[in-house]
Amino acid sequence: MTTKIRTVIVDDEPLALKLLKAKLSKLDNVEIIGECRNGREAIECVLEHSPDLLFLDIQMPGMNGLEVIQSIQGDLLPIVVFATAYEQYAIDAFNANAVDYILKPIDDERIKRAVERASQRLVLNKEEPIKQALLSAAQEIQNKTIASSSNLDSQKEHPEDIPETKNNFSRVVVKDRDEIHILEQNQIQWIDAAGDYACIHSNGDTHIKRVTLKELVEELDPSMFKRVHRSTIVNLNAITKVLPRTKGEFFLQIGEHDKVKVSRNYKEVVKDFLSN
Repeated sequence: MTTKIRTVIVDDEPLALKLLKAKLSKLDNVEIIGECRNGREAIECVLEHSPDLLFLDIQMPGMNGLEVIQSIQGDLLPIVVFATAYEQYAIDAFNANAVDYILKPIDDERIKRAVERASQRLVLNKEEPIKQALLSAAQEIQNKTIASSSNLDSQKEHPEDIPETKNNFSRVVVKDRDEIHILEQNQIQWIDAAGDYACIHSNGDTHIKRVTLKELVEELDPSMFKRVHRSTIVNLNAITKVLPRTKGEFFLQIGEHDKVKVSRNYKEVVKDFLSN
């Protein structure tokens, strides 16, 4: 009996979604368990169903595919195949970081090849740094996008020359190309790490900082921030709701939109907080 690859497909265009579903349905080893038309739906579907594979359109209004990746915990992120009509510089970024993609208009052979690669990864059951590769590609794409639309040389203020002083548990500094963001720690809601990157979620925005979780923890107020998953830290004061799951696990509602899964190994941390 063929093992099915549990797959979620995401595209904001109904016809494109229908076409992708039709082509994937021809493959015996694919089971489509979710269809989403925007980034928020995609995140909810991944958290709810824990798919093996995610076909994700990049260019979507509201929340694009790259932002979806940033908003999902690395430990919960399935294998991702991007659907894109981007220019060559984006394709170069995907290839350089071993990120799989299919080009629009969608090609049967490329879909088949992407599914075969996903199947091989699942069989090998390797703990690959999926999110780190995706974030690396996303950073390259964003850098090239800005560079191609404007001349930054005259505007750049060399943020690398600005020293990062110790913040005494009050602020986190994020250098983002030609800008520097000063984040108040009480405004940071949760942090998801992927190798040498950290996704810092604050007031509805996600800031990418090139830093390991171990290094970042030293900057955070230990009375406010606690680890709830292998690579996830939450601001306990940002928890608005606790949502029970099966097998003793549960999700934390963070702010209005975000949900973070708490693993069994860290559930006592949250229980202690709630009992106080």
